[in-house]
Amino acid sequence: MDFEFGPADDAFRHDARAWLTAHLTRPTTPRTWERLLGRDGWIGIGWAEAGYGNRQARLTQQVVWAEEYARAAAPARVGHIGENLLAPTLIAHGTDEQKARFLPAIARGDELWCQGYSEPGAGSDLAGIRTAAVRDRDGDTYRIDGQKIWTSLAQDADWCFVLARTEPGSRRHHGLSFLLVPMDQPGRIDVRPIRQMTGTAEFNEVFFDGAEARAGHLVGGEGNGWRVAMSLLGFERGVSTLTQQIGFAEELERVIRVALESGAAGDPVLADRLVCQWAELRTMRFNALRTLGSSEDPDEGAASVAKLLWGGWHQRLGELAMAVRGAAAAIGPYDWSRERPYELDALQHLFLFTRADTIYGGSDEIQRNIIAERVLGLPREPR
Repeated sequence: MDFEFGPADDAFRHDARAWLTAHLTRPTTPRTWERLLGRDGWIGIGWAEAGYGNRQARLTQQVVWAEEYARAAAPARVGHIGENLLAPTLIAHGTDEQKARFLPAIARGDELWCQGYSEPGAGSDLAGIRTAAVRDRDGDTYRIDGQKIWTSLAQDADWCFVLARTEPGSRRHHGLSFLLVPMDQPGRIDVRPIRQMTGTAEFNEVFFDGAEARAGHLVGGEGNGWRVAMSLLGFERGVSTLTQQIGFAEELERVIRVALESGAAGDPVLADRLVCQWAELRTMRFNALRTLGSSEDPDEGAASVAKLLWGGWHQRLGELAMAVRGAAAAIGPYDWSRERPYELDALQHLFLFTRADTIYGGSDEIQRNIIAERVLGLPREPR
C-alpha cells in the first residue's frame, strides 16, 4: 500500500495551511467559525457532489485537510454532524428538493444539525426505538412524540434528523422512518443538557411533544428509515475516522510528554505501555487508509471492528494517563460543589471521558454481536 502524498496534495496542503494561519488570528464563536469555513468552501470537500458552495477534494486531499486542521489546533467543529453524516446521506437517499434545501445551508455553515437516534430504552440496539411519528390527515405533516438521549450538540442545533416509528405496532427495524425536524419549536421540543462527570454537557436529552416535521422532509420513503439510518452510520467510516485518530495522536503525545517530564517513562512497564499505544495507533491509521482507499465497499463488520479497536485503545490511553500522573491523578477537582464546570486537568478529563468509549456509539457487546451474526454467520442465541 502506498501512503505517500503527491505534488497536488502538497499544493493543497500549502493552501490549507495558509488559510488556517490567516484565519486563526482572533477568537471567534463556533457559529462564526463555521460560516468562515463555509464562505471559503472548506465545508463538504468530501461530498460526492459539488455545486452547493463546497470545493471538492480527492481522498488524499481530504486527509491533508484533516491533518492540517488538527495541526493548527483549530476550533472543535460544531457542524460536523451535518457535514459528515447528514449531507452524504442526503446525497445518497434524498430528493433533489431536499438536497437543494439543506446542502447549501450546511455548506455555508448556516445550519447546524444533531442526531436523534438513541433512546433511554434503545441505545446500542436502535431497532428498539419507541419515538413515534404520526402523519396528519392532510398528509403534509408528521407529529412526533417521544424521547431521544445522548444527543450531541442538540443545544446548538437548528435541525435534528430523527429515526421514528411511523407504522403503529411495528417491531424492530420494520416501520421506521427518517425525518428532518426543525428544533425551533418552543413547547414541542425540550432540550435538557446532561451534566457529565467531566463537568461538560455536550450531550442532551431531547423530548418531542407533538413536534412537527414536513412530509417533504421524509428521507428515503416511509418505512425505509432503517436502511437510511444504517447508510448514515456507514459514513462514520469516512475521513472523519482519520481526524479522530489525529486527535488521539495529540493526546498520546501529551501523555508521553508528561511521562518524560515526571520521570515516569523510566519505569520499563509504563514505557512498554506507551510504545504499545503508539504502535496500535499507527496500525489503526494504516487500516483506515487501506479501507478508505479500497475500490470495494467495506464488509458489514468493518465499522464494528473499527469501533472495537479505537474504543478499547482510547480507554487504555486514559488509564495510562492516570498511571503516568501517579499519585497526583487522585487529586480531585478544584471544587466539586460549585455549579460551574469542574476544573480538571487535561489528563484527568481524558481518563473520565474515555470511560464511556466502550459504550457510546454502540457498546462493545453489540459490536461483537454484529460481527458474529452478520460477518461470521453465527446463529443467534435462543431467547
